[in-house]
Amino acid sequence: MLFAVAAGILLAVPFATGSARAAWVEIAQFLSLHGKPVPASPAVLSQHEIERLDHQSAQKQAELLLERAINHYEGANDQIATRVDGWRGRLKLSSQLHSLITTALNSDDLRVRAAGIEVDLAAMGVAKIPESVERLSQQAVTGPQSERVWVLWQLGLLGNRGVEPERVNQILVSQLQDSDPEVRHWAVEGLAYLGTNETIAPLLQVFHDDPSPMVRERAACSLAQSGMLSQEQRRGVVPQLLNYADDAALDAQTHTWVYQALRDITGQNLPNDSAAWKSWYSSGGGGN
Repeated sequence: MLFAVAAGILLAVPFATGSARAAWVEIAQFLSLHGKPVPASPAVLSQHEIERLDHQSAQKQAELLLERAINHYEGANDQIATRVDGWRGRLKLSSQLHSLITTALNSDDLRVRAAGIEVDLAAMGVAKIPESVERLSQQAVTGPQSERVWVLWQLGLLGNRGVEPERVNQILVSQLQDSDPEVRHWAVEGLAYLGTNETIAPLLQVFHDDPSPMVRERAACSLAQSGMLSQEQRRGVVPQLLNYADDAALDAQTHTWVYQALRDITGQNLPNDSAAWKSWYSSGGGGN
């Protein structure tokens, strides 16, 4: 009898071990950081969450909806669009909300970036009306530096949301001639988030000509990744970047930024070699 029990235990061990191993393999595969995204649940803003929003403060609404927008929840952007004008003057730019806005503005989805812009304007109490552009345009010229840099940022955001974009572009471009590199830096950031076709040539010129490495680097990032230019708009600057790659007037650091911008825009991992990039482009790379 004892022998039979012992034999049963011994026979069960391989099966138990096999089951445990299979279970562990399944868990390990599930927890792996490699591979395509695995949905945890449908990314849809639930009716329950929508109903709860009306009983929450503006701050809680903005934080929840922007977090959901960042995670691509269906319905989150619609709710932000519906509610954001009512949040103006009722939001505090807390560390949590600031972090969410920053994350949204760095999303790979321009609609999420747009949601971040909307919430940022509301948190700063900036109304999306032409009178705001007029008021800010005066501050951009006459205000102290600490005020001017924020004004240039706000102007770019307003223009992106359709408030006097041509006027905003003119104001921002005029500030690219300022003697203060910090003012020029924020004029570049404003142009990046304005994101119209008219911003591209000034950004290219700043990248090539500005005496400040910091300002040139921000222009390169604005052309390559940051801001509100679309993928199509960014790919349109590739020919000019290829010209910059051979430009002896540019220093070594700027040439490095040229190649980094090319990699960011095209997704190609080519070396810092103009011949390699031009060969890729001439063989049809620019049309991909």
